[in-house]
Amino acid sequence: MRHVAILVETARAYGRGVIRGIARYNRQQGHWSTYFQPQGLGDLPPPWLRKWKGDGIIARIDNATTARVVAQVGVPVVNLRGTLPHLPFPFIGADNRAVARLAADHLLERGFRHFGLCAYQRQYHRGFDRRRDCFREYIEQAGCRCVELVLPRGDQHSPSWEKEQDRIAKWLAALPHPVGILAMNDDCGLQVLDACRRIGLSVPDQVAVLGCENDEYACSLSIPSLSSIDLNSEQAGYEAAVLLDRLMAGERPPKRLPGIQPLGVVARRSTDVLAVSDMRVVQAVRFIRQHACRPIDVADVAAHVRVSRTTLQNCVKEVLGRTIHQEIVRVQIARARELLGTASVPIKHVARACGFKNVQYFTRVFHQATGQTPARFQRSRWLDRTAMS
Repeated sequence: MRHVAILVETARAYGRGVIRGIARYNRQQGHWSTYFQPQGLGDLPPPWLRKWKGDGIIARIDNATTARVVAQVGVPVVNLRGTLPHLPFPFIGADNRAVARLAADHLLERGFRHFGLCAYQRQYHRGFDRRRDCFREYIEQAGCRCVELVLPRGDQHSPSWEKEQDRIAKWLAALPHPVGILAMNDDCGLQVLDACRRIGLSVPDQVAVLGCENDEYACSLSIPSLSSIDLNSEQAGYEAAVLLDRLMAGERPPKRLPGIQPLGVVARRSTDVLAVSDMRVVQAVRFIRQHACRPIDVADVAAHVRVSRTTLQNCVKEVLGRTIHQEIVRVQIARARELLGTASVPIKHVARACGFKNVQYFTRVFHQATGQTPARFQRSRWLDRTAMS
C-alpha cells in the first residue's frame, strides 16, 4: 500500500470536487492509504507532515510555507493550485481557454454587445490571467469591447468590503447597459450581484453576471442565483491521482499536462435574458428554449411569432449569427448534456426526451456538437461518478 497525503481544502466547492476525484480513483484501484484532515484554502501544512514518511502528496499549494514543507518531505507531489509560480511540481488545472470560450459564447448567445470583466490583480493566479486574456480575445473577435475592473487580492491587503462594493457599484453604473459580465470566480460574481442590488441595477435585464467554479452554496446565496461555469474539479482530482501513481512508480513527470475541460455553463437566473431589441427574435428564442425538445421545426417557430419563415430566418441569423434550426439543435444538445451528465438514463430515452427521431441521428448531431458520442460523454460524466458510491 502506498501512503498518500491529501492537502486539499474542504471549505470550497473546487477542493471538495478534487477530493471526490481522488476518492474515485482510490476506490477503483484500492491500493492507497490516505492521510487527510479537513482544512481551508491557504491553511498552513499540518505539523505531522514535516516528519511524515509517506510515498506521495496531492496538494493545493497556496503559500510559500506549504511549498517549502512539501518539498522537504522528498516524495512525488502533484499540485492543483496556480497562485504560486515556478513551483517544481507538476500542475493540473482547468483549460482556461476553454473556460473563456464557454463564457464568451454564453453571453454572446444572449445578444449582448457590451461586456465587462471583473478580475483580480495580475500574477495573483496564472489561470485567472489566461482566462481573462482569452475572454477579452473572444469578445474582441466578435467585434465588441470589454471593459475591465481589477480587484485586489482577497487577503489582508484588500480594502474594506464596503469600499470595495462602492467601487464595483461605480464601475457598473458607468458601463453601457445592457451588459454581460464575466466574474473571475463565484466570489467575485457574488460581489458584482450585491453591487447591482445596492444601486438598483436590474439583473439580468440590465446586467447579466456569469461566475466560474459553480460553487452551489455561493451561487444559491446570491440574489438572483448566479450562473457559473463548472470547471470539472472532480476530473482534476482524478487525473492528479493517476499522475501521482505514475510518479510514485518511478516515472518522470510529463513536460506538459493538458488542461481539464470544463463541464459547461450551469445557467441560473443571473444570465436568464436575451439582450436584443428585436422582439421577433426574442419571441422566437423564448419559444425555442421552451419547446425545442417537443420537438419543433422552423415552421412552428415562424407560426408562433406570426411572421414569414424567410423574414424570421433573416432576423434570427442577423442577431444571433445562427439559423433557427441551429438554435433548436443547440438547445436540444444542451438538454442532452444535462441529462447524460446527471442521470444514468438509456441513450435512446435521452434522444427521445430531447426531440430526436432516432438514436443514430442523435448520436451524429451530438458528436458534431461536442466531439464525443453520447455514450462516451455519459461514461465520462456519470458512470465514473457512481464508482464512488
